Amino acid sequence: MLDRWLGSVAAAGRDLLRSRGWVNKDGKTALSLAELCEQLLSSRGEALGTAIASAVVERCKEFDDEQREAFFSLLLEGYGVDSTALDTAIANYQNEPGAAARDRLNAATEAPRQELFRRINMAPDGTRTLVALRAELLRSLRRRPELKEVDSDLRHLLGSWFNRGFLRLTAIDWKTPAHILEKLIAYEAVHAMNGWDDLRRRLAADRRCFAFFHPAIDDEPLIFVQVALCRGMATSVQTLLEEPIDSSAEQHADTAIFYSISDCQRGLKGVTLGNFLIKQVVLELQRELPNLSQFATLSPIPGLVGWLQENRDSIEPSGDDSDAVLALLDEIASGGEQDAAWQRLEQSGGQPLVERLAAHYLYRAKRGQQPFDPVARFHLRNGAGIEQVDTLGDTSAKGRSQSLGAMVNYRYRLENVERNHEAFVSEQQIVTERPFNRQLERVKRR
Repeated sequence: MLDRWLGSVAAAGRDLLRSRGWVNKDGKTALSLAELCEQLLSSRGEALGTAIASAVVERCKEFDDEQREAFFSLLLEGYGVDSTALDTAIANYQNEPGAAARDRLNAATEAPRQELFRRINMAPDGTRTLVALRAELLRSLRRRPELKEVDSDLRHLLGSWFNRGFLRLTAIDWKTPAHILEKLIAYEAVHAMNGWDDLRRRLAADRRCFAFFHPAIDDEPLIFVQVALCRGMATSVQTLLEEPIDSSAEQHADTAIFYSISDCQRGLKGVTLGNFLIKQVVLELQRELPNLSQFATLSPIPGLVGWLQENRDSIEPSGDDSDAVLALLDEIASGGEQDAAWQRLEQSGGQPLVERLAAHYLYRAKRGQQPFDPVARFHLRNGAGIEQVDTLGDTSAKGRSQSLGAMVNYRYRLENVERNHEAFVSEQQIVTERPFNRQLERVKRR
């Protein structure tokens, strides 16, 4: 209904564009993109504003690389904060503080491009276009760090538009429309799916899948999580993905394992979605399956190998096992053949060393005052505790090259989640469970 209303408003606005001579004979807008943006910010009527916003959106969809970079430059140079006006507003507030002066100061600190983004969002496909535009902006940031302030403004708005109150949690199953299921295959970022057979297995009776959607782009999942219903803690993703369907899991499973969380929209990087997803999925699972008593992840350790490459002195010289670990690291660094080095590690009995290295890394390797590993930061901030390191958790080539095959379980104890979250964000305290504490003790004894 909203789309139909916006469409009718945009149609009325196009008639206004024609009446002003802003439309060519071929039906396209005659104004340049810079002129459209100027008119969009100065327009007052809904119909005209929506039509101009739609014209800007169409231009954005047609961008080549050069045009896109030129638009980013326009946003940076033409729609930034007016420093003179800001200085004046600061001086006025300091001389005569009050509500009116504070409002003028707030207005002066906001770059006009934020209002431009809001008005672009009036177009029927405005939200989707801005999300896609930010994905391109993030790529440009690598070459043009000066665009960071443009990204900051756009991310701020997207954080408001994609807050939890606007999102819809949806259970995904085999009855979900095919175009959504296809996107799950394409967006899976943790454990790749090899077509429809893999997807069918991951949507079987002993599995669950949930996704967040936004009403403005309701045919695109924003983030989705895959869950396995198990008896006890899962320690190997290969076993989890390959085991036969357990038709009794709904009645007898006691553990829900979150084994894959995939962000789908690069343009929403930095916008918090995953923590809301996990907590709400836990509530949904509790409601559906009251026999579940444990909620945990089977998570990758993506930073382990890179950190070990930079901190090779953390690998204690202990004979064949340490030599085998170093040899495998060398093969990974050179892009060489890993199979022989992996077999040497297995034959040397090197898994206890991998366990100690992974435990040391997860608990003691830091970025500032927080854990170095990004997945650890995510789950600990959400209120989980580190349950245990699983040394043969992912023996695929990807698992070996990012973590020497190790994975980790993060456990969500619902009664402790909020307390753990506060301890982590306020005191940088890493909550650990008994199995992981025993693994840390083995590190200390070495």
